Amino acid sequence: MARIRDKWRTWRSHRGKQEPLAEALLDCFPGVVMLIDAHGVILRVNPGFEQHSGHPAEALLGRRITCLDVTPLHGAMSHALAHCVARRRPWRGVLLCRRADGRLIHQDGVFQPLGACRDEPLQLLVTLHDITALRQKALHDHALLERFQGTLSRLPGVVFQLRQDTRGGLGFLYLSDGLRALAGLSPHSVMDRADTLLERIHAEDRGALTTSLAQSAVSLEPWGLEFRLETADGVRWLEGRASASRRRDGITLWDGLLIDITPRKQKEQRTQKLVSTDMLTGALNRRAFFDFGEAVRAHAARQGRSVPLAMLDIDHFKRLNDTHGHAVGDLALQTFATTCRDCLRPYDLFARIGGEEFVVMLVDTTPDEAWGVLDRLRSAVEAIELEVADTTLRITVSLGLAVLPPEGSLDLALSQADQALYRAKHEGRNRLAGSPNYPWIRKDTR
Repeated sequence: MARIRDKWRTWRSHRGKQEPLAEALLDCFPGVVMLIDAHGVILRVNPGFEQHSGHPAEALLGRRITCLDVTPLHGAMSHALAHCVARRRPWRGVLLCRRADGRLIHQDGVFQPLGACRDEPLQLLVTLHDITALRQKALHDHALLERFQGTLSRLPGVVFQLRQDTRGGLGFLYLSDGLRALAGLSPHSVMDRADTLLERIHAEDRGALTTSLAQSAVSLEPWGLEFRLETADGVRWLEGRASASRRRDGITLWDGLLIDITPRKQKEQRTQKLVSTDMLTGALNRRAFFDFGEAVRAHAARQGRSVPLAMLDIDHFKRLNDTHGHAVGDLALQTFATTCRDCLRPYDLFARIGGEEFVVMLVDTTPDEAWGVLDRLRSAVEAIELEVADTTLRITVSLGLAVLPPEGSLDLALSQADQALYRAKHEGRNRLAGSPNYPWIRKDTR
């Protein structure tokens, strides 16, 4: 620094004279400076030439610059020289050079044409700056990055960074290569357009995703959600976990991980089915009916609607069991349950709550519509024929219909349906009776 300062003072003392400054720049440049002609012959070098190149200046003056190249005849220096001579435009790039001791070094090279017009002899200013250490560090960092990327790609999930701008728009800044195995999508395609992935989220889960991200963006609490993703191989369950942060410009970032939890969810569903299903008939059991039934009641109550429900009892089932044995009784229960399910919609609730007692809750159905559905069910059961040995057995069912009002009790509605069922039994069986608490229900029908 003292040397540069002294040169600067000398230049200030000779205002208008550029030579001292030029000499100072050449003397202090941290690399090689050469003046060459259009043929690449070295005309002049800076004082630090030998220190930075390893070659004595007097040994190279008058020689072609390409002698510094690893491949003198067809190396990068020949290409750079030809570029400048032909186009009279600067060239910059990385050159691999050989020092006098044989050591190879990488140089950041600049070839700058100095001729003002084509009539003047062309000369070029060449600067070389040793970047070997920087390049080695860059290669080391690149190797570490590749190793890290390889580790991320082998993780059983997807590492991501999600961005939300101040208007609520979402975009992915990073996605690991595990996305290919998880969703069959290229990370770059999703980073270019986030909806490529977001549009595949199951329609029923998109609202939960939007809400959970909004809550996390406001509170900056960690985000977490289990949701379904539609892929070419079917629907997969994913679990997302991420930490939230906010930048100074108001943009929210989530750094997290997506994991495929489909096997766990399938196991949970199988367990839930075992816990909630009657093993003989496949219908819901009593406990599951009350859990699901309460959810249906609450949903209907929010919309101010009533829910029809009915108690069903197979007529003379004890006699059938005593006469033909429990195996035939089990067959009758299974056939009856299958027939009932065929008469109902997939989202209607159908449960076995006793030996031969069943209950039906009809979703999004008016009492008048429910009457028609249940009467068709009664007729379908009446048409059942069970072939047992040389005998054809028939079964019938009695039904009691009640209506659960928006603010009503499920237990009370079941009690009213049970009273209507008792009346159907008392009045001859194989019939549908309505609860007297709801006079708009049609008269009893067989």
